[in-house]
Amino acid sequence: MATSTIDPATRLARAAVFVVFALNGFLLAMWVVHIPAVTDHTGVSKSTLGMFILLMAGAGIVGMRIAGPLADRFGSRTLVGVAAAIASVAVLGPGLATGPVTLAIALACFGFGNGALDVSMNTQAVHVERTYGRPIMSAFHALFSGGGLLGSLIGAATLRAGWDARPTLTLAAIAGLIVTAAVVPLLLRDTRSESRVSEPSPAPTPPPALPDGGSRTESIDSPGAQARRQPSRADQNRKVLALAAIAFGVLLAEGVANDWSTLQMREHLGVEDATAALAYSAFSITMTAGRFTADRISGAFGRVMLVRYGSALAALGLGLIMVSGWVPLSLLGWAIAGLGLSGIVPQIFTAAGNLGTDTAATDMSRVFSLGYFGLLAGPAVIGWLTALVPLTVAMAVPFIAVLLCCRYAGAVAPQRK
Repeated sequence: MATSTIDPATRLARAAVFVVFALNGFLLAMWVVHIPAVTDHTGVSKSTLGMFILLMAGAGIVGMRIAGPLADRFGSRTLVGVAAAIASVAVLGPGLATGPVTLAIALACFGFGNGALDVSMNTQAVHVERTYGRPIMSAFHALFSGGGLLGSLIGAATLRAGWDARPTLTLAAIAGLIVTAAVVPLLLRDTRSESRVSEPSPAPTPPPALPDGGSRTESIDSPGAQARRQPSRADQNRKVLALAAIAFGVLLAEGVANDWSTLQMREHLGVEDATAALAYSAFSITMTAGRFTADRISGAFGRVMLVRYGSALAALGLGLIMVSGWVPLSLLGWAIAGLGLSGIVPQIFTAAGNLGTDTAATDMSRVFSLGYFGLLAGPAVIGWLTALVPLTVAMAVPFIAVLLCCRYAGAVAPQRK
């Protein structure tokens, strides 16, 4: 589909999805940069925080598994509105927590809203991408990283100004609700019947198969090809598990950056909270830049190559972080790690949303719930390890995870007919 033929409503929907992804990243960053302040205020240890992050992971998985079937039934637009409102309100919870119990409840609520929003907004993104007829998923995820960058910079600025976490998170919650109310009406309706109508119709008489069984000029990942391919349930389950496994390792490393980068910088280098917050900023900057170019790189060199070399680059960055005793070198390590990881996850989610069935949101929720367990449970494992070894030594876990992703990058190869 040529860009010039795209109607204004679809263009507005694309812009609205950009905003939703940015909002999700912003809300997550507002929690991340306030982790040191919240842990000090509530008096929880790093190991206890790790357990609470695991609770947050469990709540997020529940949100994902609930949101998938509901999005298939009622459309992702409705689910985006509900989930974004929940996440916006819940981000205030950690700031209001007064002890371990209230912090656990707050993180469970935030995890649930964030998980539901992940599935619903990515399902909406797949629908918009199909309507556009060209790859744009990485650009959506770039806006997630951009929102994270904005949130980290605002959080660092308010911390340096001496603000308490509560007024900052209150303003973030209010802004989230306002943005949600403004953009949800612009999203596309995408019930299953409407999604099928939006895809190109197959030719009335299919041309004969080539003698060698090769494909015609159409890419195996194009919307039309995906619509015609109906894999068996066993093939679909194998593909889901393969995508979830590679997503687990990548998202584990990303989750460690989200939840532990600031604490690692503060503990390892002895810097103040405002400087420590720049670690996540460096990670977010390169995540954003990398995702704006990932679709072109994937198209030029292939999905497997992007995952393999991106994972290797992320391992290099994490290695620098572990050996660095200098703030600029540590920031460079976080930047390299962000660049390496930047283009991997969007390609996985595009594949998960185009498995050739009419339950795209449910399929995506299965990959999300397994893959995002790495995003949230991985940092919990880091928290447990800090009771035995320094935090920087525990960074060997994401280092090994991305090396394994490099080794098994073939899991993201497009499925064959």
